[in-house]
Amino acid sequence: MAASISKTLTRNLLRRSGETTQALQLRLSSAVASAPAISVTETQPPEKGGPSKWSKLLLFIPGVITFGLGSWQIIRRQDKIEMLEYRQNRLQMDPLNCNEVSPSSENLDSLEFCRVLCRGVFDEKKSIFIGPRSRSISGVTENGYYVITPLMPLANDPKSVQTPILVNRGWVPRNWRDKSLEVAAADDQSLSTAPPPQESGKSSWWMFSSKKKKVEEDQVPTLKSTEVIGVIRGSEKPSIFVPANDPSSFQWFYVDVPAIARASGLPENTLYIEAINDNVDPSNPYPIPKDTNTLVRSSVMPQDHLNYTFTWYSLSAAVTFMAYKRLQSKKTRR
Repeated sequence: MAASISKTLTRNLLRRSGETTQALQLRLSSAVASAPAISVTETQPPEKGGPSKWSKLLLFIPGVITFGLGSWQIIRRQDKIEMLEYRQNRLQMDPLNCNEVSPSSENLDSLEFCRVLCRGVFDEKKSIFIGPRSRSISGVTENGYYVITPLMPLANDPKSVQTPILVNRGWVPRNWRDKSLEVAAADDQSLSTAPPPQESGKSSWWMFSSKKKKVEEDQVPTLKSTEVIGVIRGSEKPSIFVPANDPSSFQWFYVDVPAIARASGLPENTLYIEAINDNVDPSNPYPIPKDTNTLVRSSVMPQDHLNYTFTWYSLSAAVTFMAYKRLQSKKTRR
């Protein structure tokens, strides 16, 4: 009896499990049939969108940089205007006595572009030529040099300078430097070929002494006092394209006051001025001193900074417009 009941229960379970298995198979088959469509929709790559936020910002960086450069030129222009006004005000002041200006004073830089009045005698043999520097004469550009000569004290003249100073006397043609080098070479050759002194008797010494006194009496140099009105200046700041000075070969490309003073046998803190003269004598034009307008001028004037401002702002507007059009074209493609 018990065996028959267990067999009946087993058949019922197997029948029910078979029905469940068939139902599961039907569900799986329907799921498999619909699975490709679902997988296609899920695995399909998304459409590419527009550029990212950072890439958009990168397109506008050139415009920002050029706009900043244009604004910087406005600041530079204002600084240059103030500098030119400062120079003009200094040049309109009454000239100072050269002896009242101490080259070792700490406020020497603050005295730049102040006019000074100096008197002394030029030591032509120690002249130094800076250049070449071009100058336009009657529409023709000619190369020349600025000549810097020590102004030495003059004995028995209380108004003379007490210590030597360096004076930039102005522009001279190229042949001035060539003649100066020829004279210097001739002096060196005469010193090297001069006969040694002879030790002779009293009569020969007396004859030589008498001749020497006679020559000295015939060739006594007359020292003429020179009055110079100049402007206190400092050393130039050369660009990277300017060669270095070579004092041994007499090549000077820019003004280096301490080096020029050493080459002239003067202290490094020697005062340096640039002679000014608005009225040049046509009969004796050289050296041609700088006029006040030349001293006031700068290599880059305020109008130049204004032109640079317009250039940078125009470039900024152009690159910004190009970046905007670039983003607009990507939007229309979508």
